[in-house]
Amino acid sequence: MIEALRGWTPAQRHVVAASFLGWTLDAFDFFLLVFVLKDVAAEFNATVATVAVALTLTLGLRPVGAFLFGRLADRYGRRPVLMLDVALYSAFAFATAFSPNLMVFFVLRALFGIAMGGEWGIGASLTMESVPVRSRGFVSGLLQSGYPCGYLLASIVFAVLYPYIGWRGMFMVGVIPALLILYIRRHVPESPGWDRAHAATATTFSMLRKHWKLALYAIVLMTAFNFFSHGTQDLYPTFMQVQRGFSHATVSTIAIFYNIGAIAGGITFGILSQRLGRRRTIVITALLSLLAVPLWAFSPNAVLLGVGAFVMQFFVQGCWGVIPAHLNEISPAEARGTFPGTVYQLGNFIASSNAPLQVMIAGSFGGRYSIALALVAMAAALVIAVLIGFSREAKEIDLNARAL
Repeated sequence: MIEALRGWTPAQRHVVAASFLGWTLDAFDFFLLVFVLKDVAAEFNATVATVAVALTLTLGLRPVGAFLFGRLADRYGRRPVLMLDVALYSAFAFATAFSPNLMVFFVLRALFGIAMGGEWGIGASLTMESVPVRSRGFVSGLLQSGYPCGYLLASIVFAVLYPYIGWRGMFMVGVIPALLILYIRRHVPESPGWDRAHAATATTFSMLRKHWKLALYAIVLMTAFNFFSHGTQDLYPTFMQVQRGFSHATVSTIAIFYNIGAIAGGITFGILSQRLGRRRTIVITALLSLLAVPLWAFSPNAVLLGVGAFVMQFFVQGCWGVIPAHLNEISPAEARGTFPGTVYQLGNFIASSNAPLQVMIAGSFGGRYSIALALVAMAAALVIAVLIGFSREAKEIDLNARAL
C-alpha cells in the first residue's frame, strides 16, 4: 500500500478524496431507507413488501442517471458534471423527508435513483484516469469501499440519531453531501484523460455499434455483481428485525460491524488485484464467500451472526473492490465516462428486483429471510466466478491514451 501511495501530487489526492466521498455519501443516502422500511410502512399504512418497491425504483432508475450523466461527463468533462450530480442526489434525499404520502415517496426515491446512478461512473473514470497505474488496485478498493462506508454511516445515524429524529429526520440528514460540491469546486481538477476536442467527436451510437458485445457481457457480469451485493445487504437489517427479533441496538451494532468488514475487504483485495490480477482476485473472493453463508445466515445467536456478517461482507466487497479498476480498464477509451457507470447501473436495473424477490422467497418458506438471503448470495457468487473467466486482464493499460 505504501508503494501505491508514493509520489502522488496534491491534485491526485484531492481527486481520490472527492470520488471516495461522493460514492460514500451517495451510498449513505441510499442505505438510510433499508433501516426504516418498517417505519415508512407504518406511516403510510402499507406492508414492508410494498415499501420495498422504493428500493426497486431507486436501483431500477440508476442506469438512466448513469447514461445521462455519463454522456454529459464525456461531452463536457468529469468535474462539472460530478458537482451537478452530487447536488441533485442530495436534494432528492432531503426532499424524501417531506413526503406526504407513499406515491410522492416513490417518486422522490425514483428521482434520487437517477441522480445516484450518475455518481459512480463519473467518479470512477475521473479517479482511474488521474492516478498512477501502480496505484489503481489500491484506489479501486478504496473507491469501492465508499459504498460500505456509506452503509456504515447510515448504520451510525440509525444507532445514534434515529431514536430522536425518526425516519423523516434521517432523510433530512441526507442533505449533508451537498457540502462536497464546495470541495470539488476548489480542489479537484479535470481528468487528464478527458479532452474537449476529442469528446466532440464521440457519439453514443458509434460507441454502442463498435462495442456492443463487450457492453452486453459487462451488463450480464454487473447483474450478477449487483445481486451479490444487494442480495447480501438490503434486507439483512429486515432479516435481523423480523425473523430474528433483534433489538434496535443489536441490529445497528451488527450492521456497523459488517460494514467495517466490507471496507477492509474492498481495500485488501483491491490491493491484491494489483499483484494477482483482476480476474483471479474476483474468482477467489467470490468462491470464498460461499464458505461464510452458513455462519452469516443460519447462526444460532447474535454474536455468531455478526461474525458471519463480517466475513461475508469482507469477501463480497472484496470482490467489488476490484470492479472500479477492472471496468475502466476494459472500457472503450472514447466513452469511459459513460460505459462503466452505464453497464454497472444496467446490471443494477436487472438486479433491482432483488428486494421483492427475496421477500417473496422468504414468504414461500414461512417468513424465513435466511433462506432467501442464502440462495441469492450463493447463486450470485457462482455466476460471477464463471462469468469472469470470459473477461480480459487489462490492469496495465494506459487510461489516458486517445481512442483511434
